Amino acid sequence: MPVPDVSSRSIGELVSLTGRSAVVTGAAWGLGKATAKRLAEAGAAVLVADIDEEAAAATAEELGRQYSADVSFARLDAGDAGSIASVADLAESRFGKLDIWVNNAGIPSFTPLLELDEEEFDNVLAINLRGSFVGAREAARRMIAANQGGVIVNVASLAGVRGISEGQAAYCSSKHGVVGLTKQLAIELGGHGIRVLGVAPGFSLTEKTMFIADWDEETIRNCPIPGIGASRLGRVGVADDIARAILFCASDLSMFMTGSTLLLDGGIAA
Repeated sequence: MPVPDVSSRSIGELVSLTGRSAVVTGAAWGLGKATAKRLAEAGAAVLVADIDEEAAAATAEELGRQYSADVSFARLDAGDAGSIASVADLAESRFGKLDIWVNNAGIPSFTPLLELDEEEFDNVLAINLRGSFVGAREAARRMIAANQGGVIVNVASLAGVRGISEGQAAYCSSKHGVVGLTKQLAIELGGHGIRVLGVAPGFSLTEKTMFIADWDEETIRNCPIPGIGASRLGRVGVADDIARAILFCASDLSMFMTGSTLLLDGGIAA
């Protein structure tokens, strides 16, 4: 099933997601919420999935009211394959089809290597890597059955393309896995008209880290958190910087792209 040539479409048509449905995992706040917001603004029906069901409900209500869009919510445990499959079933049942799946749910790890035990390492990979694999698999199964193609976007990290700082062995391993998974999924799903793309953010401000925006230049420069103060563009990234790139990946603007992971790091990796 080849993807269409969209050369004749206008910019507005290429960006529009009207008539499409999307699931965003880990979407109650932060990058996931910003992504759900942009997808809803572009016209998609969106399912906000998060382990914090109460916060997911609040986000869905907020976005649905703001954009007069079909935005719903569900509890999702990214470490539980059954939970992921149930969310995929719910989205398909509610929207009639599944066009876009964004694997955003993830957890950090800051434990230094010599103190890192197998349980924590396995848990980080279970959420960040296995959760992305299961989400992509469940989305792909439904997209293939519908025979209408689709888009899967995996949220990796700057830690998925390079080492970053002490204490990141588990997280870095998981996100390198997400980048590799993205490439392989693109190979296996391309024949079904399913595009698979990744985004690799550096540090980004979210609701939980906005206090950093008030720091002075010296404090930011000396901060040990990976990515803060290293941007070549004069500021720290914000959640919408990432959400706009995910919208690009999900839309027809990126129709001839698959297997790539876009760096969104303010030039840090340069």
